[in-house]
Amino acid sequence: MPFICGGFPEPASTGELLRACERAGAGIVEIGIPFSDPIADGPVIAEAMHRAIANGVTPSSVLAQIAEARPSVTVGIVAMVSVSIAMRSGRPEQLVQDAVQAGVDGFIFPDAPIEESERLIRACREAGATASLLVAPTTPAERVARIAEACSGFVYVLARSGLTGERSESPDVGPIVRTLRRTTQLPIACGFGVSSASHVRDIVAHADGTIVGSALVRRISNAFQEGRDPAAETEAFLRELATGLA
Repeated sequence: MPFICGGFPEPASTGELLRACERAGAGIVEIGIPFSDPIADGPVIAEAMHRAIANGVTPSSVLAQIAEARPSVTVGIVAMVSVSIAMRSGRPEQLVQDAVQAGVDGFIFPDAPIEESERLIRACREAGATASLLVAPTTPAERVARIAEACSGFVYVLARSGLTGERSESPDVGPIVRTLRRTTQLPIACGFGVSSASHVRDIVAHADGTIVGSALVRRISNAFQEGRDPAAETEAFLRELATGLA
């Protein structure tokens, strides 16, 4: 499950990057709606979001790009939306409906605590979309169960504590995945710090999917700055990561 930042590296980039992800075999693409104060994102994704916002990218413009690209892609699309964006819109139900009409299949609310997620989850359910909340390695077992029960589609597990960003060592997701398996039958996807095929291999030994964000966004950024094709770089890197699924 690759992560791309909506409207990055250019405001009109989203559609071509979506198509590149699908060509590389992605099952789902996570599209981050740029947010000025990302909670858990490290410097790579934070910079991408800030650049997108500086270039005039808005939630509406990202949804417009998804709608334009949707007829040419069949891959699942999940929007990562900060709870602040959803609530600041005044009516999160309308934001969810607009996104679904544009072709979004589900949502990740990365900074929505379980105690304050009911309205968002209900909006997704009524619009026919999935809703995923985050589970951390430090989340107590009883809270893990509550979060998993609220989710639909899949449960997003942080492979590590801290911020997003590339790491050299593989994460040990076995314990938290085993805890989740006892409480839910939903698929489990792990992200944070995934940057190599060996990381993918080690994660899918336990989980159902791997999310890669910072490592991909950095390559997209570098390709754009160096005058190379970000979509081609995306496809090549994702094909390399996919060798870890064998």
